Parts: sequence; C-alpha cells; structure tokens
Amino acid sequence: MTNIKSSGINSNKLRGITALIIVTVLWGGTFTIVKESLRDINSMLFIAFRFLIAGILLFPFVVKKIATIKKDTLKAGIFLGILLFLGFATQTIGLKTTSATKSAFITGSSVVLIPVFQTFIKKIKPTAGSIAGIIVVFIGILFLSSGGNSVITFLDELGSNFNTGDFFTLLCALSFAVYIVYLDILSNKYDFWGLLLLQISVTSVLSFLASFILDAGSVEKAFINLSGTLVFGLLFTSIFTTLITTSLQTKYQKEVLPTEAGIIYSFEPIFAAVVAFFALNEKITNFGFIGCILIFLGLILSEVYDNISFKYAGKRT
Repeated sequence: MTNIKSSGINSNKLRGITALIIVTVLWGGTFTIVKESLRDINSMLFIAFRFLIAGILLFPFVVKKIATIKKDTLKAGIFLGILLFLGFATQTIGLKTTSATKSAFITGSSVVLIPVFQTFIKKIKPTAGSIAGIIVVFIGILFLSSGGNSVITFLDELGSNFNTGDFFTLLCALSFAVYIVYLDILSNKYDFWGLLLLQISVTSVLSFLASFILDAGSVEKAFINLSGTLVFGLLFTSIFTTLITTSLQTKYQKEVLPTEAGIIYSFEPIFAAVVAFFALNEKITNFGFIGCILIFLGLILSEVYDNISFKYAGKRT
C-alpha cells in the first residue's frame, strides 16, 4: 500500500480547489430553489428532468465526439452515472421519513467514509493532515446538524430513533463517498466529454425509471405542475448545479485528493445556511456558528499541516 504523492499547493491543485469550492457554493445555494420547486413535481421526476435538460444543453458540444467514445469510457461513464443516481435517489427517499438535520449530518458523514474507500480502492493512505482535518470537519458537521440543541442530545436521538429514512441517507453517504473516489480514478484515465455525457444521461434515465417504479409501488406519486417556479428551478439546477457542477467535478476533482475533495464538499451546509439566512430569514444558531468555524478550520488544517510537514521533511533530507 503506497502513500500519497508529495504535499503542497501547485497551480493545478489550486485550480482544482477553486473549482470544487465553486461547485460547493452552487450546491449550497440551490437548497431554497429545489425546496420551492418540489411543490410542483415529485422528487424523482425533478431529478430526471433536471439531468435531461442538462444533457440536451450539453449535446451540441459532444455530438461530434459520441462516435469516438470507446468501450472502456462507456463502461466507466455508466458506472459513475449509476453511483451519481444512487446518491441522489437514496438521499431523496431518505428525506421522506427523516429530518433535514439528521439527513445533513448522515450525508456529511461521507467525509469520514472517503478515506476508508480511498485506502481500499486506490491503495493510498490519507495523510496525517487529511485525517486531522476530517476529524475537525466531522465535529463541525455534528455541531452544525445539532442546531441549538446539545450535541449529546442529538447523538442520542440519532442512535435511538434510527429509521428507514436514516438508513437510505446512510446509503446516500456511501454512494457519494464511492463516487468521489472512483471519479478521481476514472477521470484521470478516460475522455472528459464522454464521462460527462454518460454520467448525466444515465442519471436521467435511471431517475425516470425510478419515478415510474415508485409511482407503481405507491411509494411516491408521479406528478408535475408546470408553474413558473418549477420552470425556473429546473433551468437553474440543470445549468448551474448539474451541467456546470458535474463538468467541474469531472475535469478538476482529479487535481486534489479524494479526502481533500470530501472536506471541501463539507462546506455545502455552510453555504446553504448563508443562503437560507438571506432568502428565508432563517437564523444560524450559536452551535451552527461553531460548526461553520470548525469546518473552515478542518480545511485549513488539512492543507497547512501537510505543507509544514512536507517542508520540514524536505529540510531534513
């Protein structure tokens, strides 16, 4: 089992970090829009149309490249698309029977799962700085999720009232953790445009199928009311939080380690809280502020610790 490449921030890594921060800001700013849109459409159809529109917008840029997509790229893109769909689908199903705070906490726990999958899948151990940063970020997510209540009370509630929704949300965290690790591997090997088109297409197709199956099973009724709010929500999420975010992830996540990507993605609830504060006048509690600060410190710690250690090691050799 090998260790990771030498630490330090070069221009490629800086571009990668910047791109993933943009992705996370867009994700965080979408919560209010999606929440309002789901009044007029069921969740699976929303995901399906969201990715379908993104695919249609992408098509003119890749139409000439479709014929050149190789078999290996096809397999890799379909695999990533399945993982992406599983993440969205299980999170959506989980939200039916669990609270938003519990969902945020369990989904955020993927930051802890990523180094585990990185170790077994890539055979690369996370650095000491990454581990330290992940611990601090995880504690920050715990504070942010517990709101104004005691952290101990929140953990007790999570353990004693673990339900079906929590289980599906845990599957969501697992899916996204595996997705982040495999995206790092496959985006380095295969054509960017092919992977991008296939991920978006597969997610859309599977979401349509899921909507049909859940409707037939009386789990989630399929419906759509073509309102102005829904049209805006679909267009915004299709362009900004599907096409742009998936493009940036596929192109630039490979410039950072999966554990670092997980820490950056943990900023999503912070940006969501900021948008909710301005758009919905939702206040951030003292526990929430502590959580935000800890998540920021976790990212800084993961970078600074490894950079200092790398420079110190360099002086000794």
